[in-house]
Amino acid sequence: MIQVAQQQQRQRSDGGDSSDGSDDGDGEVDTALSKGEIFEVLRNQRRRYVLQYLKQDSRPVELGDLAQQVAAWEYETTLEEVTPEQRKRVYTTLQQTHLPKMDTAGILEFDSDAGVIRGTDRARDISVYLEIVPGHEFAWRELYLSLGAISSALVAALWLDIYPLTVLSDLTWTAVIAVTFTLTAALHIYHERNMRLGHGDQPPELSYADK
Repeated sequence: MIQVAQQQQRQRSDGGDSSDGSDDGDGEVDTALSKGEIFEVLRNQRRRYVLQYLKQDSRPVELGDLAQQVAAWEYETTLEEVTPEQRKRVYTTLQQTHLPKMDTAGILEFDSDAGVIRGTDRARDISVYLEIVPGHEFAWRELYLSLGAISSALVAALWLDIYPLTVLSDLTWTAVIAVTFTLTAALHIYHERNMRLGHGDQPPELSYADK
């Protein structure tokens, strides 16, 4: 699952506030991408890898260097061990398909003649969270739903004075439930930060697979 969020406020070069639909001073209207538009662009893994690369380095990058790194991530190898065939395959699809699509969306600027890519403010403003759930694990929403169901059953059991739950006081059980939810939420926040594009040296899909 991909969850996207876009910061709507950022400072203009003249120090003023910028908002959706406002004039940026050059006569152009700066409209933020909708979550649907962002999802459409970034549901493709290679395009997410491109955004990951651009978030790591704000400087313009050459298409060749970008293709080399994306190929290394995609084939789970090092930059030195990427084969010419792998690099060419990625280079061609980036040049012909993915970069033009991201350019149209305003996430980056692609100079096809010079082979240079520059990230835009939109690329920096987009926050993409990937929820990767292997077959043997719960999604976070399912975990919270399970905790809620267990807590509700526990409260009902305490109300009915079912032994041995009554060994502990109601206040103790309340503290147990509160601490459980608090620790779960803290773990969720930590996990979410590590699963955002641009966090770390490699895409979150690969970071998660290494654990």
